[in-house]
Amino acid sequence: MKSQSLGEFEELVLLTVAAQHDQAYGVSIKEALEEHLEKKVNISAIHVALKRMKEKGFVESRFGGITNDRGGRRKKFYVITSVGKNKLDEQYDLRNRMYKDIPDISFG
Repeated sequence: MKSQSLGEFEELVLLTVAAQHDQAYGVSIKEALEEHLEKKVNISAIHVALKRMKEKGFVESRFGGITNDRGGRRKKFYVITSVGKNKLDEQYDLRNRMYKDIPDISFG
């Protein structure tokens, strides 16, 4: 099976899903990303990334219960899968190996 790629924004969304373990949904992901990135994030971009990652097997979703404060709509919660966690581990290892290749440069 060919290894699925993970784009930079997808990686950030997947890290957020993993950090919010079983409580991640569109708005909570958006708020966390905006806090970490210190800039606005488009909710549609998050939903597109979640859909792509679900197709790749990196996340799974479930619907929460119906609530009055959401006008009868249910939240769609996301959780990272073992495939998604393995991909994050691969990305982490790759970035660390590449970072270690940077020579000790002085800019002083």
